[in-house]
Amino acid sequence: MTFRVGMGQDSHPFSTRGGTCIVAGLSFEDAPCMEADSDGDVVFHALCNAVSSLAHVPILGDLAPRLCHAEGIQDSRIYLSKALETLGAQEIVHIALTIEGKRPRFQTRSREMRQSVADVAGLALDQVGITFTSGDGLTAYGRGEGLMCLALITTRQ
Repeated sequence: MTFRVGMGQDSHPFSTRGGTCIVAGLSFEDAPCMEADSDGDVVFHALCNAVSSLAHVPILGDLAPRLCHAEGIQDSRIYLSKALETLGAQEIVHIALTIEGKRPRFQTRSREMRQSVADVAGLALDQVGITFTSGDGLTAYGRGEGLMCLALITTRQ
């Protein structure tokens, strides 16, 4: 049995245009939307990048832009679903996420966020872990200017 770990990161600044902040497929009304071509979901984008590091397929660099621009698909859950298809015989055993940002406040919706990720990935809730940090204001994210997510996916084959 072989275990592998894929790592991905994504970040977006908050937009000045109207709209709702989407993180882990959930709407957060207490923050503006992200500046991005799609819904700007940093969790699903970071997971797509982690899949890319495992499958060697450029999801955000190729597949997602085609879906977004050619087909008008802006929902990052779909990008992640398509990305997961590229894993082949690799079975996801755990996902770990860390989100850095001052806003919105995620802690009260942690379980809901984990469940959303688990649902898209076809996992049980206990296979998804998530932590949050403000970074004590040391970065633009910690100062409330946007969000950053780091994702690790552990697979076995």
